[in-house]
This record gives sequence, C-alpha cells and structure tokens, in this order.
Amino acid sequence: MRGRTPLFYGWVVVASSAIGLLFGAFPIVFSSFAVFFRSYSREFHAGRGAISLALTISTSVSALLSGWIGRLTDRFGGRKVILAGLAMLGLVLLSAEAIGSKIWQLYLFYAILGAVSGGTISVPYGVVVSRWFNQRRGLALGLALTGLGVGAIVMPPLVQFLIATCGWRSAFAIAGGAVLIIPMPVIALFLKETPQGMGLWPDGAAAAQAPPGAVEGLTWREIRNSRTFWVVVAAFVLASAGISACAIHVAELLTDRGASPGAAALAVSIVGIALLTGRVGTGFLLDRYFGPHVALVLFSIAALGIVLLWTAGAGVFARVGAFLVGLGFGAEVDIIAYLMSRYFGLRSLGTAFGFAFGAFVLASGLGPLIMGFVFDRTGSYDAPLAGFCIAMITAAGLMAGLGPYRFALTRTVEAPGGVELNPRLGGQE
Repeated sequence: MRGRTPLFYGWVVVASSAIGLLFGAFPIVFSSFAVFFRSYSREFHAGRGAISLALTISTSVSALLSGWIGRLTDRFGGRKVILAGLAMLGLVLLSAEAIGSKIWQLYLFYAILGAVSGGTISVPYGVVVSRWFNQRRGLALGLALTGLGVGAIVMPPLVQFLIATCGWRSAFAIAGGAVLIIPMPVIALFLKETPQGMGLWPDGAAAAQAPPGAVEGLTWREIRNSRTFWVVVAAFVLASAGISACAIHVAELLTDRGASPGAAALAVSIVGIALLTGRVGTGFLLDRYFGPHVALVLFSIAALGIVLLWTAGAGVFARVGAFLVGLGFGAEVDIIAYLMSRYFGLRSLGTAFGFAFGAFVLASGLGPLIMGFVFDRTGSYDAPLAGFCIAMITAAGLMAGLGPYRFALTRTVEAPGGVELNPRLGGQE
C-alpha cells in the first residue's frame, strides 16, 4: 500500500494547472484584447463594434466547442486535452505574422483561436482539480484558476510593451513561442489525472481508506433535464455579458474621459488584480458558505462596480468600479465549476461544466459586441452599462432561488494523518 506523500500531490496538480492557465488562451487572447483595440482600429480602419466582433467570433466558436471539450475530458482525461490544446494554440499564435491588412483575416485568425482555445482554459483543468479534492475543492479550484488572474495582470502591460516594441503581430508570435516552451513541459511532467493512480484519494487520504461512491454523479441526460442546471446557466450568462463588456471596454471608456493610454492600461490590470483576488477569495468562501449565496454577494458587488463605471468619470472611483467588476470576473468560473460538481457530481462533470462554460463564454463575447455597437450608434456607453447593471441584479436573484446541494458533504471520519474524509456522498437537491 502506498501512503500519502509529505506534500499532498494534489497541490502540485493545482500549481501545474495555474501555470498552464497563465499561458492559456484567456490571458493572451481575451484579457489582452483591450490592449490590441487601438492597434486594430488603426490597422483595419474599423469602429469599435467591428473590432469587438473579432472577439465575439472567437468566443462564439469556443463556446460551441466547449461541450465537446468537456466530453473529450470525461472520456480521455484532462491531461491529453490540455496538451493538445496548448500545442495548437502556440502554433496558431505563431501564425499571426501572416495576417494581412483585411479585417476578414483578423476575423479568421480569431475564429481559429476560438477553435483551439477550449483545451487551454478552465474546463479540463476544473475537472482534473475537482477529482483531486473534495472538502477543499473550492480553495483548490480558486488557487488553480489564479493562473487566469495572474495572466490578466501581467499580460496586458507585457503585450502593450511588445506592441510598442515590435508590433501587434509579433506580440502574438512571441506569446505563441512562450506557450510551446513553458506550460507544455510542466503539464506533461506534473499534471496527473486522478489521485487513485498514485494510491491516494481526494484531499490526501490513503487509498485503503477511500470511501465508496466518491465518483458518483448524474448522467448528462439527467443533468440537462434538471431545472437547477438551467438556472445556473442563465445566471452566469447574464453576469458574464456585463462583466466581460466592462472588462473589454474599460480602457476605451476611460480614454474617452481623458485618461492617458498608460492609465487606461492600468485599469485593465486593476481588473486583473481583482480577478486574482476573486479567484482565491471565492475558493476560500465556497468551502465555508453556501455557493449560491457567495455568488449572490459577488454579483451584487459587480453591479455596484458597473454603476461606478457608469457614473464616476475617469478618476479614482472609476478604478474602484473596475476593481469591483473584476472581483465578479474572478469569481464566475470558480463558482460554475464548484456548483456543477456539488449539484451533479463528478460522473459527467466535464460535459456539464463544458456546456455551462460554453454558454458563459458565448455571453462573454456578446457583451463586448453589444457594448461596442451601441457606442458606435450613440457615442456613449450609458445605455449598455445601465442594461448590464440590471442583468447583474437579475443574476443575483437567480442565485438566491437555488436549493441545497445534491452531492454535499454529509459526515466525516478521521483518516491517518488527520485528514477528514467524506465516507459517502448524498443529500437532496
């Protein structure tokens, strides 16, 4: 019998996941899009709606494929999906040097990025981490997803420097090279699919102490027929549209009000700092409080942030608004993964999370598009900001109506070394 390692290997999986996510599609493609905005406008002589359409195309393609990525993860494991995704992402980013001066070429580039990005973002990582942790699942997910937060902080100023130094095409190509040489070896060497393969059990117990039924869960057919599933999806679609719209347009919004390009880029990084804070803080809270109530509070905070962006000019309060919106941004994916695992179990978690995440990503692309086209038509962000504030409040209300977990912890026993185990999963939805 193999016992626990001095450091539970699940935390190595968490750290590997964070590194992989740091160099995935979200920080490079989505979080840094606001920094590319002005370069695209000059290069392609297009308005903000037309430029925003590139990101919408990318997120739409990614959303349509997310359920398929989840199914592949359930069938073949997250590690294979992630390695394939990173390899394809790196090669596509390297191809940016071939983009011409026609805007359809930019759209094609972003469509291909959307097609290859699914294996490099949250779905396969969330499934793997959820298999390694039960009682500390919220914290583990939050720490793993800090890779997205760190990326959202460091990538925008780094990309801005690369654009100023060697142009936006070369900035993408350099990022592609980094994807191929940094995260791929880490994932190949250190990301292990399940604790059982190492003689361990979630949270670090010896396999001999493992409770039966820990991989129980509903089938995909049962999940998609559940009202709870669709309530969760609807809430995060509404929240995602507003939060992503503000995150993508915050630099342009502040520039229009007189902020310098550097100050506008700082606001984008503030969103990233808040995203990182939201990741860790949300994971900590999910292990201690009822998840829908955590979401309700964070959505309400994000609604306040949108109000500040709407009304506070370009000063300190606008940056506070960006931070509050970023907190909601940082919480969303963690909460989706956690709620899916608690309401529906691990059996079809990849498929359920993939579908829900796909809807979330689709909304995150539509939000900036709506905001851009309304601005082009009216010359103001006021109307979309008001609408997105209402959407956030509605999302908070949907969270308030969710019932208890189906696969919650019920009772614990003491395992060797002081690790508490859940001897069975159960409860009512």
